[in-house]
Amino acid sequence: MSLFASDKNLALELVRGTEAAVMASGRWFGRGSKNDVDRAAVEAMRYMLNSVSMKGTVVIGEGEKDEAPMLFNGEELGLGDGPEVDIAVDPIDGTRLMACGLGGAISVVAAADRNSMFSPQDLFYLDKIVTGPEAADFIDIEAPVHVNLRRVAKAKNKDVEDVTVVMLDRPRNDAIREEVCKLGARIRLIPDGDVSGALTTCWTDATADLLLGSGGSPEAVITACAVKCLGGNMQCRPYFRNEEDEEKAKARGLTRHSVLELEDLVKGDNVFFAATGASDGDMLRGVRYKGKHIHTSSICMRGKSGTVRHISAVHSPKKLSELGSAIDYSPKH
Repeated sequence: MSLFASDKNLALELVRGTEAAVMASGRWFGRGSKNDVDRAAVEAMRYMLNSVSMKGTVVIGEGEKDEAPMLFNGEELGLGDGPEVDIAVDPIDGTRLMACGLGGAISVVAAADRNSMFSPQDLFYLDKIVTGPEAADFIDIEAPVHVNLRRVAKAKNKDVEDVTVVMLDRPRNDAIREEVCKLGARIRLIPDGDVSGALTTCWTDATADLLLGSGGSPEAVITACAVKCLGGNMQCRPYFRNEEDEEKAKARGLTRHSVLELEDLVKGDNVFFAATGASDGDMLRGVRYKGKHIHTSSICMRGKSGTVRHISAVHSPKKLSELGSAIDYSPKH
C-alpha cells in the first residue's frame, strides 16, 4: 500500500513521535549524560510510533539490534494495519548538544514507500553538498569548491563574499574550509547536527546558502527526505576513513567517485519528514517546560504536495498519563 493511499494523515501521526522524544529527553538538557538523553528519546519515540497505523520498517536507525535502547535497523514499527513504509529515525540529532546544554538539537523521523530509501549499511560517512530551491539546479559535487560557490552566488544574485557555507566542525573538513576562506565566503561551523544544518540552506529565509563537507550517511538519507519536500537539491559521494571502508563499499559497487543523487538517496516523491526542536536552533525552538504544560515547536513536511506545516503545540503530561501513555515526562532528580 502506498504511503498516501489512505485518507488518514500519517504525517501528523508521525510528528507525535518527535514531540514525545523531545519532551522526554529534554529533562536531561545540559546535565552531561548523552546516554540518558538518547534513552529517553528512543523509548518515547518507539512507544509513540508503535501506536501509528502503518507497517513500518526502520531502514535508518542505530545499526543491528543489541542491548542498547535504540531504534535498530530492521525493527518493525506501527500497528501493522496501514501503509508499508521505510522509516528513518534520529530520536535526537545532536545528542551531545543536548547533553552539553547547547542549541541546535532536533528530533527527526522520515518515511517513504517501502524499499525506496538508500541503506548505508557499512558506509558510515558521505561527502555532501546541499542547497535550497534557488540554486538546486546549479550544484555539482564533482566540481571544485570555487565553482559551486560561484554558481550558488549567481543563482541567488549574491557576491561570493555574501554566500554562507555551513559545515560540520571536523578535521576531515579542514581542506574544504580553507578553500572557502580563500574565496572570501562566510562560514558557519556547527559542532553536531548536520540534518538541521543542511535544512538551514532550504528555507525561504535561509540562514545559510550551501552545506559542504562530510558527515554521517544515515543523516544524509534523513536529510534527503526533507530536501525533497522543500524543493532543494543534495548530492553525496562515499567518504572512506580507511582501506577497510573502501573495500566494503567496493563490494557494493561504490567508489570514491560514485555520485549519489537525491533520487538515489530516496526514490519518488511519496516522502514525509517531521522534526521537533529539542534545543533552540535556527530552525526550531527547543522544548519548554511551563508548570503543568510542555510546549513544543515542530515542522511537518510532505513531498507529494510540497506542504510544510509549522506546528506549535501545548501538551498536558497529566492528561496524557490519564489517557494511558506510558511515557515519563516528569522531572528527573
